[in-house]
Amino acid sequence: MTTYRAQDKSKEIAFFDAHGTTDEEYDAFTPQANARLINAFLRLSGLPRGSHVADLGCGSGVFTELLRREGYESVGLDISPKLVELGRKKYPGLELLEGDAENLPFKSDSLDGVLLSALVHHFPDPRRLAAEVRRVLKRGGRFVAFDPNRMNPFMWLYRDRASPFYSSVGVTENERPILAKRVAQIFSDEGFRVQTDYLAGLAYRYVASQRTRLLLPIYNFIDNFVFNLTIMTPFRPFVLTSGEKVL
Repeated sequence: MTTYRAQDKSKEIAFFDAHGTTDEEYDAFTPQANARLINAFLRLSGLPRGSHVADLGCGSGVFTELLRREGYESVGLDISPKLVELGRKKYPGLELLEGDAENLPFKSDSLDGVLLSALVHHFPDPRRLAAEVRRVLKRGGRFVAFDPNRMNPFMWLYRDRASPFYSSVGVTENERPILAKRVAQIFSDEGFRVQTDYLAGLAYRYVASQRTRLLLPIYNFIDNFVFNLTIMTPFRPFVLTSGEKVL
């Protein structure tokens, strides 16, 4: 019998509900960075406009709305009722649902695509999440996930619990930057044809720690001009995991 290391969902809900009253602060990336992530979804998924796409871990709906503007039939899902409520106010008419990504409210084989919005790294063991993504996608359906990269020195130093400089400010206990090979293997084991890409140059506009916030211009500069070098590809701050359901 398979044993999963469970996510503490109560802590996820409490943490993100607290952001339901801090709309501007919750959106960590600049609008330009958000647009780059959506462009990565378009490139890696190859899905045509009009496809039915779910944005899992949608928060207040930023990426769900951008997908809608690109012509997709998008629906967002998040575990935080406060953020879902906030998103419905921000984006009237956008379909946003409260729910658990490990127990999705969608029918099997019903979606063309799934965007995992910085979600995988919130699961100590993402196998059940991968299984649910497989269940709801049609054969030939595509998923794209973006998550912080444990091989990036900044992500490791600041956000990995093994680091002597780890900061828990602005993250939940469940979070840890991912190892690309491990995540790719998990989705491959679920019947996906998987590929891994890396992304740099996603400028932050906000982080929770006031002290770290002062260093954001320096981080954004290094990220853009150092980690965009080809030789630095595996060490870029974000891993893009994508795949096609083939089984």
